[in-house]
Amino acid sequence: MTKAIRSFATLPNILLCAALCWTSLPISAQNPQAKLAAMPPDPAGEAFVADLIRKMTLDDKLGQMTQEPLNQNSSMPPDVLAREGKVGSFLFITDAKEINRLQHLAVDQSHLHIPLLFGFDVIHGFRTIYPVPIAMAASWDPAVAEHAQSMAAKEASATGVQWAFGPMVDIARDPRWGRIMEGSGEDPYLGSKMAAAQVRGFQGDKIGAPGHILTSVKHFAGYGAAVGGRDYEESNISDEQLWNVYLPPFHAALQAGAGAIMSAYMDLNGVPATGNRWLLHDVLRDTWGFQGFVVSDWESVKSLTTHGFSANAADAATRAVNAGVEMEMTSTTFRDNLSKAVASSTVSQATIDTAVHDILMIKWRLGLFQSPYADPSKTDAQVVTPEQRAAARKAATQTAVLLRNEHQTLPLSSSVKSIALIGPLADSKPEILGSWSLASHPADAVTVLEGMRNKFGADKIAYTTGVEIEREQPSIFDPQFASPKPKMKTDKERTDEFQHALDLIRKSDVAVLVLGELQVMSGERASRQSLDLPGKQEELLEAAVATGKPIVLVLVNARPLNITWASEHVPAILEAWYPGTEGGNAIADLLAGDANPSGKLPITWPRNVGQVPIFYAHTLSQIPNDPDTRYWDGTSAPLYPFGYGLSYTSFAVGHLKINHDSVKSAGSLEVSVDVENKGTRAGEEVVQLYTHQRAGSASRPVRELKGFTKVGLKPGEKRTVTLQLDTNDLGFWSPQTHHWSIEPGTFDLWVGNDSTAREHTTFTVTP
Repeated sequence: MTKAIRSFATLPNILLCAALCWTSLPISAQNPQAKLAAMPPDPAGEAFVADLIRKMTLDDKLGQMTQEPLNQNSSMPPDVLAREGKVGSFLFITDAKEINRLQHLAVDQSHLHIPLLFGFDVIHGFRTIYPVPIAMAASWDPAVAEHAQSMAAKEASATGVQWAFGPMVDIARDPRWGRIMEGSGEDPYLGSKMAAAQVRGFQGDKIGAPGHILTSVKHFAGYGAAVGGRDYEESNISDEQLWNVYLPPFHAALQAGAGAIMSAYMDLNGVPATGNRWLLHDVLRDTWGFQGFVVSDWESVKSLTTHGFSANAADAATRAVNAGVEMEMTSTTFRDNLSKAVASSTVSQATIDTAVHDILMIKWRLGLFQSPYADPSKTDAQVVTPEQRAAARKAATQTAVLLRNEHQTLPLSSSVKSIALIGPLADSKPEILGSWSLASHPADAVTVLEGMRNKFGADKIAYTTGVEIEREQPSIFDPQFASPKPKMKTDKERTDEFQHALDLIRKSDVAVLVLGELQVMSGERASRQSLDLPGKQEELLEAAVATGKPIVLVLVNARPLNITWASEHVPAILEAWYPGTEGGNAIADLLAGDANPSGKLPITWPRNVGQVPIFYAHTLSQIPNDPDTRYWDGTSAPLYPFGYGLSYTSFAVGHLKINHDSVKSAGSLEVSVDVENKGTRAGEEVVQLYTHQRAGSASRPVRELKGFTKVGLKPGEKRTVTLQLDTNDLGFWSPQTHHWSIEPGTFDLWVGNDSTAREHTTFTVTP
């Protein structure tokens, strides 16, 4: 989206003044249009890089702007690329010895001795896998995400990987989109907190911190708004939604110190993001002042021609680099075409030099010019350690969401003598890990069956699959990380297995059904037109309930699924997500009551696919008093609201107080509530604060999350919890004024344990 085709025309000042009947307060100091904090000054690095650039030929520079893959045939042998300085970065390599060998070729034999930057998709763990990012967001505890990514960085850096292609901070409000699993859900406030936490986890307190790696925040920007939830499709997003919903998590991640950002694949308002100068230059550089470098997504420079945007490869290279892309991932459009572009003055030498400067400064900050090598002798001692396993197990218990628990079905009673464990995902190691577990060894993983046997004893567990499921189309990741294929070939085999599962349920005290999606059914190029349980899982679930035995449904997945029938008939439902290497042990901990679920949904859960996209922060509309009657053939209310999640205990939230009835711009309010554990178990509750601006230059959402905290309480314990509401967080980008401000007026405020919170008061923001 260029300036010439912005979504809204600028009103003449005289008309704008006539249209507005209020006065905006000064622009907030913390907003998505604010300048980022500058990177720490490094005069020694700047001098070194400037001197190096003076020595570089144009071919040397274009080499630094090229990243080649090692999981497929590269443009020429990797040794040649490294030795001749034709590449600045490799991706998809995790062998420390091979990384060092290639690094030695670059440092020892290339004529300028510039080290390589090795990248990998470190999304939710490296060798030890942690819960998928949407699950981390379900913890509603940024410390969980920060620690998980710190542990992932520890393993990755031990192998010589220096750069993660994450975190993904795309807001997603359509669960059909496969990559919803990689982000933090639908809300920009929660998404921003999780984005910043992940950057801190990956990078530590600075770029180059020992045991940490560079981040590449992705996908800039609007990728999560793909039309129809179809991966790679165009996104059409108004300026109001861009600034208020989709851009804030990117700003937060960069404010936290991220050193690189990745351009997205898709068209944003008609202009491909990788060729979008408004996005990559006007916003990223001019407005935000970003000082790191921009890398394209996989072949997205080359794909500008596929989009019908550029005329050919040369035009694609010119448009991408002039837009602001500085390193090209996997294709070689830059290296093959930019020399001629510079010669013809369609690309300036200054543009090339700026790109190379930004790349080399990050390499300098990472310490690669001083210490470019890994220590292969220490790699094995750093991966899948007891410390990593303990952290992964704890994270998986902290991210699970208890959706239903009628008659205290969970935790399972110690008097239970027999448990039927049923489902196609109960004993599959790839499925417990989830998509984007590309550096994992599935053998390291603990399945639900293994975890249940560890917890309850093998003699109590009767296991079978019941049904098998399969993705109808191949996954692009099948060659790297495949899900198991069905073993049953005939209808008789499938019928016999189905009945065998029901026989085991009838003979057991309780049944645990582990259902959901194969890991290849989520992630990139894994969008769906349906949210139903794949295959005959729903049929199995309904037949299991018909036996009359207590049923526990454990979901292993990374998007909301259609469990509307289950929500009325299955007494206990636990959303476990793809929980990672220790997922089986963590699920067993939760089912046994050794861990108490405390997760909350980071997304609104629809009743069926006809409701999507669905999200809580909508505007009031014409009939605000009947919000759940927008469809004549069924309710428009979600199955579960944003922020929802149960516990094995119960909590009461009350006695809401604020320390002032009015507050000035750039001020803050203290908001306090009493939280009481009314049950007999210790547990954690997430206290959530929402606001609504009653009138202003634009209609504002009915509720917006503006604060949260997780508090642990013993049985019967009562505590006053105080949240600070920063008025900077009340600002928004107005489609009328075309800038970010805090507007004076009356605000509603609610506090509770999900987005339907009922404890209510009001306050006023004054000029």
